[in-house]
Amino acid sequence: MLGVTNRDRSTHPQLGHGDSVHPVPVASVRALITPSSSETEALAEIFDRYRGHYGEPSDGSSSRRWLEHWLDTGRLRAFVVEDGTKVVGFATTMEVPASLRLAHFWHVRDLFVLPTHRRLGIARALLAYVRAAALDASAIRLLLQTEDDNDAAIQLYENSGYTVLGGYCSLVLPLAPEANEPR
Repeated sequence: MLGVTNRDRSTHPQLGHGDSVHPVPVASVRALITPSSSETEALAEIFDRYRGHYGEPSDGSSSRRWLEHWLDTGRLRAFVVEDGTKVVGFATTMEVPASLRLAHFWHVRDLFVLPTHRRLGIARALLAYVRAAALDASAIRLLLQTEDDNDAAIQLYENSGYTVLGGYCSLVLPLAPEANEPR
């Protein structure tokens, strides 16, 4: 059984498979507020694997520089799940103005869990932690997107309270030669 806690030691409900013969160590979920160099390096390692999952070539140093830039500007927030000292999952979010409501919402940009740690409740714990952080920041909603054939992710998101929006059409205008596909 996987137990997920946040950094201040309050406990989320026990997550994972109740019939698991081999218990998984307790993992912790936390926001990287002002990440240290070693925290950014650990995030960049799993972030690079995430990029590889979507067919991008491995480039750990570029991943790290990209993350440092966006985290340092405050335009990107990162949340990690650690199993001991190893980052096994992460989510990133951006704050977006909601002009009609004169408010803001959060856009979940990325969510990834290492294959070795899937189906243990880690993604669900990340989503719950991000939801709590967004509520604390007075966001009026959370938005995320995934490919329409990513059935496992859609099921996870729907089971976590998200609903599929109808009536919207996403369009993209590539501005660079390599930007042929939205990511």
